[in-house]
Amino acid sequence: MAPTSPLANRLLLYGVLGIVVALFAFPFFWMLSTALKSLAEATATPPTMLPAEFLWGNFRLATEKIPFWKQTVNTVVLCLLNVVGTTGSCALVAYGFSRIDWPGRNFFFWVTLSTMMIPGAVLLVPLYSLFRTLGWIGTSLPLWIPAFFASAYNIFLLRQFFLTIPKDVTEAAEIDGCSEFHIFYRIILPLSKPALIVVALFSFLYVWNDFMGPLIYLTDERQFTLALGLQAFQSRLGGTEINLLMAAATLVILPVLGLFLLAQRYFIEGISMSGIKG
Repeated sequence: MAPTSPLANRLLLYGVLGIVVALFAFPFFWMLSTALKSLAEATATPPTMLPAEFLWGNFRLATEKIPFWKQTVNTVVLCLLNVVGTTGSCALVAYGFSRIDWPGRNFFFWVTLSTMMIPGAVLLVPLYSLFRTLGWIGTSLPLWIPAFFASAYNIFLLRQFFLTIPKDVTEAAEIDGCSEFHIFYRIILPLSKPALIVVALFSFLYVWNDFMGPLIYLTDERQFTLALGLQAFQSRLGGTEINLLMAAATLVILPVLGLFLLAQRYFIEGISMSGIKG
């Protein structure tokens, strides 16, 4: 059997990758196509791939059906609070697990990792009871205060990245008289920008798409997030105007796509380097 040429192998690889990309991109294409159709065309059988007329006004109508921009502000505020809380608290804990020697460090690190095996559903009732006792039900506090107490996965990710930073750098700073906090703030954090961006992106995406948290803790419609707002949009209209719902969903997804495209270099770098050293 004759060996294949490098060009043929490359064309085959590009063809396979193109098919995979098309499969993953098709749901977004269908959502955008539906968002630009009339209601009759969006519910027609059999469905059409492209709208007969591109109704760009559907996006404006979708934002008028629900308090879209108010919910956008609510979601962005929650995302920023969670990003700050998660990134800061996880970085501090990861620094303690990676750069400071103290008795029982490895034991408590593995205990921290073991908490990832606890199903989230198991914690719903205890957390709800705790927040109800604190009087936080009906407020946004349960949706961002816990972010300031770190999370096991992000601690692990940052710890792995911190271990890749040579100890010679921090030891030289110690000789110069720097405290642990100054080493953390002035040396470790600037060198860990890719990993910190990954943690920030994970936190942002989780809160942006979170539906269960706002559903459980928020009772005032003025505090609703976009994920919860889309559900209210769907149920309030009875016979759902699927084209307007898809238009609203498209608007919700666009900021996430833009954020990922802007930060994808740091995202890939942070993920790849976090697993170099265990």
